[in-house]
Amino acid sequence: MVLSTEAEESRLTAKWPRMTTFILSGVAASVAEIVTFPLDLTKTRLQIQGEAALRHHGDGGGRMASHRGMFRTAVGIVGEEGLLKLWQGATPAIYRHIVYSGVRMVAYEHIRDSVLGRNEDASFPLWKAVLGSMMAGAIGQFVASPTDLVKVQMQMEGRRRLEGKPPRVCGVPHAFMKIITEGGIRGLWAGWVPNVQRAALVNLGDLATYDTVKHFLLRNTALDDSCLCHGLSSICSGLVAATLGTPADVIKTRIMNQPRDFHGRGLLYRSSVDCLIQSVRGEGFMSLYKGFLPTWMRMAPWSMTFWLTFEQIRRRTGVTSF
Repeated sequence: MVLSTEAEESRLTAKWPRMTTFILSGVAASVAEIVTFPLDLTKTRLQIQGEAALRHHGDGGGRMASHRGMFRTAVGIVGEEGLLKLWQGATPAIYRHIVYSGVRMVAYEHIRDSVLGRNEDASFPLWKAVLGSMMAGAIGQFVASPTDLVKVQMQMEGRRRLEGKPPRVCGVPHAFMKIITEGGIRGLWAGWVPNVQRAALVNLGDLATYDTVKHFLLRNTALDDSCLCHGLSSICSGLVAATLGTPADVIKTRIMNQPRDFHGRGLLYRSSVDCLIQSVRGEGFMSLYKGFLPTWMRMAPWSMTFWLTFEQIRRRTGVTSF
């Protein structure tokens, strides 16, 4: 019976390789997202904290302008809003990662194996890994951008209530309907430009680094294709991804969180370039790295959880190693 089940799984994965990769990626990403989501919420709050454009617009609020580090921000959320609020916005985040991770992993493997192609010795050159990972990340994030927009807005609801502001959304369906009502279908892709830019950079750090480091270790060390090799590769990918992606992540978060007029246009920033200029002028260059520590502290365990889960699920379902 066991052999029959394994044979059936192998037959299905051979028949539907892209769909299998999509499903396995979504499962692994959901596990990683639930485990590390509090750090993502903390990072988002830090990126909005002290926002210069809000002060100039007269909508900053005394408490929003206060500066708190990662630990104090997390403790403040628990003390002021409750422990479970550390997972506020987790539902659209999981939706987002099912779509985003599924699409990017399918796209990357297709680009790697079918479009760009491996060398004769089955190796994948670094320049191809860089190009493929950035293309895959951009495609995946563009498709998943509406869920990311809802996630960012829901993450800020607790902060708005503490400041005495009326809630903007009260659940995932309401958030989607509100965005469509105010800005039409195009409103779901507000902030998609910095979002896609960020995703391309993050995937350059994540996919390209993981793929390159993993196969470097397999070719040049005594390590086999095991959890240790996967873990070391994921640690490297998380650090590079956080370093490359944080500035674009700050811009993306601010554009998505800004108030909008009746036509869906942002009231604080005209574009991602305008947001970049205002942030650097008003708060300095290092404002682009607000939330870097929780971003890195989240990306490292997220990357490790995702890749270990992904590789083990692939192995157990008869899919070849990444």
